[in-house]
Amino acid sequence: MTRWTLGAWLGGLAATATTLGTPPARAQAARDPSAAVIATGAEASVPVPTLMEGALASTANTDVADQLFLHLAELGPTLMTSGDRAFEPALARSWTRRDSVTLVFDLDPRATWHDGAPVTANDVVFTFRRARDPAVSTRLAGVLRHIVSVTAEGERRVVFRFAYPYAEQLYDAVFHVAPIPEHLLGRLPPAALATSAYAQAPIGSGPYRWVRRLPGEYVELAANEKFFLGAPAIKRVFFRLATDAGARFNMVLSGEANLMDNVPPPRDNLDRVAAVPTLRVVAVPSPILGYLLFNQRDPRDTSRPHPILGDQDVRRAIGLALDRRVMVRATFGTSASVPYGPTSPLLWIGHRTPPPARANVAEARRLLAARGWADRDGDGILDRNGQPLALTIMLPNTSGSRAQLALQAQEQLRQAGIHIELERLDFSVYTERRGRGSFDIDFAATSQDPSPTGLSQGWSCRGGTNFARYCDPAVDSLLEIAGRTTSHAAETWQAVLARIESDYPAVFVYALNYLTIVDRRFANVRIRPESLWLGLREWTVSSGARLRPAGY
Repeated sequence: MTRWTLGAWLGGLAATATTLGTPPARAQAARDPSAAVIATGAEASVPVPTLMEGALASTANTDVADQLFLHLAELGPTLMTSGDRAFEPALARSWTRRDSVTLVFDLDPRATWHDGAPVTANDVVFTFRRARDPAVSTRLAGVLRHIVSVTAEGERRVVFRFAYPYAEQLYDAVFHVAPIPEHLLGRLPPAALATSAYAQAPIGSGPYRWVRRLPGEYVELAANEKFFLGAPAIKRVFFRLATDAGARFNMVLSGEANLMDNVPPPRDNLDRVAAVPTLRVVAVPSPILGYLLFNQRDPRDTSRPHPILGDQDVRRAIGLALDRRVMVRATFGTSASVPYGPTSPLLWIGHRTPPPARANVAEARRLLAARGWADRDGDGILDRNGQPLALTIMLPNTSGSRAQLALQAQEQLRQAGIHIELERLDFSVYTERRGRGSFDIDFAATSQDPSPTGLSQGWSCRGGTNFARYCDPAVDSLLEIAGRTTSHAAETWQAVLARIESDYPAVFVYALNYLTIVDRRFANVRIRPESLWLGLREWTVSSGARLRPAGY
C-alpha cells in the first residue's frame, strides 16, 4: 500500500514549481488565455478549513480555500438553505435521511486528495472533530453546535446526528467547513497546524492545487488535472494583491489582471470599464454588508462600558445624524441600498423589512442634549464634564468605498456636533485591532452566510465575530427560536432585526450588489453570490474574436 506523507508531497510540489518556471511578469499571466488573474485587496495567509478563525476569517482566505478544498455539497442556484433538496453534490454524490435528526452522506468514490490519496469517511469525521472543538475552532464550534456526532460507516459513508429537528441540518453539515486530510494531519497537534508546512502549502481535494505564494505579491494555483468532476478549463489562477482599490482597478484596465470583485468608486469608473473592449461588468447580489460598529466596551479596559458609546441614546443619535441614503447614492449609485438591520442582498429575511430610519439631525441633537452633551465652549463640538464628544472611526486601507463613505460620515457628524477622527490602517493591523476590540467605531464590512442563522456569529452575546461585545439576551433568545424552527419563520426573523435596529449596536450603512469585472475571454461564467470565484472550475475559455462592450 502506498504511504502518503506530507514530506513526499512537498518534495513533488517543489519539483512541479520548478518546471512551471520563475514567477510570471506582472502582465504575462493575464495575457495567458488559460489563466485567471484575480485582483484582490488582501492576502490569503492560511487558506485552510478549521484555521480561518478570528482575524483569519477573511474573504481572501475563503476565496483561495474554495479552490483548494471541496465541500460535501454546495448551494444550488436558488441559494435556499432550508431543507435537503436545493443543494448540489460535491464530495458527496448523494445523501439520505434516516430520521428527523440523522443525515447520511455517501462520498463519491472517485474523489481524491491532491497527493492521490482517496477521500474517505475518516477525513470527514476527523475534520468535524476539530471543527466542533472550541479549543481549535471557536467560531466553527459555535455554528456547528447542533451537530451531536459525525461517524463513519465504512470507507465512503458518513452519518451526521443532530440535537433536534430543524430546517437547516444539511446546510450546517456542508456549508461551514470543507474536509481536510486526516492521513496528513491526524498526527499533527491542532495547535501546530497554523505554523506547519501543510499550512504553507495546503493539500486539498478541490479543482485547483497549490503552487506558491509570493508574500505581498500573489498566490498561484494550478488546475487539478485529475479532479474527479472534470479538469478545469482555466489552467492557472492567480490572486494578485493590491491593497488599494484604485490600484486593483488599474491592474484590470491595464491587463495585469482580468477579474475583480467590484467596480470601485467613483461611479464613472463604469464608463472606464465599458471603454475596454475585452472587459464586461456582471452584476450579482452580494453577501456584503457595511456598517459602523460601535464598541460596547472601553478599549482601554474591557471590564467597563465604553465611556461614550455605552449609552444607547448616543449610538441612536449618531445613526440619526447620518443621511445614509445620500452617502450610499454618492458612493455606489444604484448598486447598493441602505439595509434594515444586518441584512445583505443575499439574505431573504431582508426582502420584506420596513424602511430604515431616515436622517433626523434635530432629533439627534435632542437626544444628545438630554444626555448632557452641549457645546459649552463654542467650538462646534459637544462636550460633557469637560470631555468632548470625539470618537475615532477605524477602517482598512484596502477599501476605497469605505474611505469615501467615512469622509461623508465625518462631515455629517461634525454638523451634529460630533468630532470624528478617521484612522486608515494596513489590513493586517486593522484585523488585529478589530480582533482585540481596540477601537471606538469600526467601519466594518462582512460577507454574510446565505442563512440568517449566521447572524448569531456577529450579534449574539458569544458570537465568534462579535468584536464589539454586543450582548442582548433578548436577541439571543430570538435567534435561538428562529434557528430551531423546522420551516423559515419570517415573523421571528423580523423580530430579530427589529430588536437589533432598536438597540443600535451599529449603524447599517450599505448592502452591496457586486459589479464584478470579467474578461470577455471567459465563457459559461457563473458567479456565485456566496463565494464569487467558487464556480471557476465550470468556466470555459472562449477562442472567438473579441466582442465589443455592451455597456452598462
